[in-house]
Amino acid sequence: MTGYIWPNANLIAVRQGDSFTIRLQLKKGKDEIDLTGANINMQVRKTDDNKLMFDVLATEMDIKKGKVAIILTPSHTNIDVGDYKTDIQVTYADGSVNTIFPADVNKIGTFRVTEQVTDE
Repeated sequence: MTGYIWPNANLIAVRQGDSFTIRLQLKKGKDEIDLTGANINMQVRKTDDNKLMFDVLATEMDIKKGKVAIILTPSHTNIDVGDYKTDIQVTYADGSVNTIFPADVNKIGTFRVTEQVTDE
């Protein structure tokens, strides 16, 4: 699993064709958020024409404690090298929606695909 999320930033980076798991735990202050009935998804889109590259629904890890994982496979990351726009949103059971990445409402999230060296 390769890739990284810069702390306090708007960048997720992964090497082209690699698997990558983004583990999340949602909290309000020190309190864990029960995500029962919620959906968390990540979309990645081209920056120039907004074309959807992929949309991934999070996998539950410990939903009562707000723990989920977004699992990216090589089929997701085997796209052209470059920068794309992204966000991660939570849709709660009551229908309310919150964008959790990027945390800064004045920023657009960046999903960066870097060049791989190994070629099969």
